[in-house]
Amino acid sequence: MDIPRHIAFIMDGNGRWARERGLARTAGHRAGIDRVKEIIKAASELKVEVVTFFAFSSENWSRPRGEIQALMRYLELFLERQIREFHRNNMRLVVIGRDEPLSKRVLAKLADAQKRTADNTGLTVALALNYGARQEILDAVKKICLEVSRGAVEPGALTEEDFGRYLYTAGLPDPDLLIRTSGEMRLSNFLLWQASYAEFFFSQKHWPDFGRDDLIEAIKSYRKRERRFGGVPQKQ
Repeated sequence: MDIPRHIAFIMDGNGRWARERGLARTAGHRAGIDRVKEIIKAASELKVEVVTFFAFSSENWSRPRGEIQALMRYLELFLERQIREFHRNNMRLVVIGRDEPLSKRVLAKLADAQKRTADNTGLTVALALNYGARQEILDAVKKICLEVSRGAVEPGALTEEDFGRYLYTAGLPDPDLLIRTSGEMRLSNFLLWQASYAEFFFSQKHWPDFGRDDLIEAIKSYRKRERRFGGVPQKQ
């Protein structure tokens, strides 16, 4: 099977899943974490190299305070319970996004998890946390401007590959396949630079209902497509 190297996920529909069952939104987030675990396991077995989960956007801080607090508690529990599993299965965790205003406790746990798994060579799991693609691009430009002012970078010689090294995702391949659940069909400020040539797969299922079989279905759809990267079809 032609497996995409990097699959990115916009995990939409936790709240709607909960509402349809008469549950609190936080119940949807708890169920969503179970799906993350299932998809990580399936991706590793399928020999995917990288999976990226849009866990918390820079815009999500506008949500109710109680929901944000619950999400951060679930994140801490995920790190505490799963990192040992990651290490046992040779998986690596990386986090992309800005640190502030994440709490010092959350940042410490994220740093520890990344350090403990840094040398693992299996599946890389990237969490996009306090992430926004526009802010990522802006942060990259600021870094480049600083380097230019120091004389370390010649602006006219800067390439797309060079620019990629200033992004949060430096060192990771661009996503081949981007999956969004819950019937929504937009990028929502996620990996705008990196997803330029990604194939998209939109599932009608809410994220807590999206499992291994759905991932395989998305990969099968991906395999049927011809990725031309701006070129012409091989078969006319």
